[in-house]
This record gives sequence, structure tokens and C-alpha cells, in this order.
Amino acid sequence: MLSLISTMEGNVPRSWTPEMPIVSLRDVRKFYGSLEVLKGISLDVRKGEVICIIGPSGSGKSTLIRCINGLNGIQHGSIRVEGLEVNDPKLDVLALRRKVGIVFQQYNLFPHKTALENVMLAPLLVLKEPRRKVEERARELISKVKLQGKENSYPGELSGGQQQRVAIARSLAMCPDVMLFDEVTAALDPETVKEVLVTIKQLASEGMTCILVTHEMGFAREVADHVYFTDGGVIVEHGPPSELFNDAKDPRTRRFLSQVL
Repeated sequence: MLSLISTMEGNVPRSWTPEMPIVSLRDVRKFYGSLEVLKGISLDVRKGEVICIIGPSGSGKSTLIRCINGLNGIQHGSIRVEGLEVNDPKLDVLALRRKVGIVFQQYNLFPHKTALENVMLAPLLVLKEPRRKVEERARELISKVKLQGKENSYPGELSGGQQQRVAIARSLAMCPDVMLFDEVTAALDPETVKEVLVTIKQLASEGMTCILVTHEMGFAREVADHVYFTDGGVIVEHGPPSELFNDAKDPRTRRFLSQVL
């Protein structure tokens, strides 16, 4: 990776260095009509950090993830990824998509394409990379998520956990610097959750910057560098997992943890 990445905010050059947060949110507010779902969210994520966002349903967790990737626009505040302003109307969306990968609860694989073809599709169509190079990387990624031998299988022939790992490989095929995971185990059977979490844990151990919305508290405790508890569209409390899970200060945090631990 280049040590200095120059981006543009409108016509004003903006520089980012690895010493700065790779993702930075400042006073982010998001409305759906008159309903304010994010109420002034601010946080920083350093390169190589693993951040877990926890909280009750409807607390704004998934909305926050989608705003970081530019899938949802915001009405106020700033979101920067490597210095690139996500809310800039002149944003180069392709540049953002190359920096930030996202994996959703639903796999959204193309059912008529094999696992290998699903992983290859975006680099071929979006990045216009040579097929030979794309296929080589796709096979490496399928091996990385422990699906060797499944390259020619269609999604309908794979378990939920296997499909989710294909979805992770597909996102990694764009060579992102940050990976977002939005409740990626929520739709899985209990016996297939572990295989997906092992894959994410491996990525984290290799230094991939990860931001996860998760209800897997044991996983968050094990892999996260920092945990954020959200409720009602605000960050109620945050800290290292050892502090947040063992000595939460806010009554809302303690009440939530008492229900899920």
C-alpha cells in the first residue's frame, strides 16, 4: 500500500497517512423522513483495528455500516475513509468501493453462477482486470475461506455458511482496505455460524481493518480491539471488550448485556 494516499474533497486535495484513522466519523446524523436514526455518531477506526458494534434491534447499527460504505446518505456530519469524504456529492463511488468491502446478512449470490464466477464477477466488470489475473486471485480467496473443491458449485448446492464464505471471498476480491460485516451470521443455522466467524477471525489476525455489527457477544469479546454499544441512534458507551463486558458503566449497557450474556 502507498504510504501517502491523495484524494479530493471537491476541488481541494486531501491527504491521508497510515498514522491517521482509516475510518473517521464526526457527528453523523441520518434521517428517514422525520425519524432520526443516527443522532450524532462520532468514532475513529485505526488501520488494522477490529471494531464491533453491538446493541438492540433498531439502534441504528446496520444503518451506520451502510453509511460508511455510501449505500445510505447522511444529512449531517462527515464520514471519511482514507481521507475520502463519503458524503461528498462529487464522490468517486468506484474509488470508495475499492477501499471498503461489505458483507450483508443475506448472501446475495447470483444463483446461476458458480462460486468461482460469483467471486470473479466484480473485478472483471467493475475493475476491468484481466480474466487470468482475476481467476487466479478468486481461486486463492476461495481457498482462503476454506472452500477448496467448491469452485464449480452453485449457491443452491452450498450450505448457508458456505454461501456466506463465498460472499466474503467476493468482497475480498476487490482488494479492500476495510471490511464491513453486517450481522453476517444472523441468518445462519447455529452449526454453521462458527465456520464464518473463524473466517472473519483469520482476516482480523492478518491485519484487515474490520468493522462488525454483531450479536455474537463471545466473538466480539474475543476478537475486538474496541466495542461500541449503541441504543436509540447514539453511542451509549464504548471501550475495550474487557472493560465493556466486565465493567459497563451505563445502566442501558448493563441491562442489554444482562439479556444477551
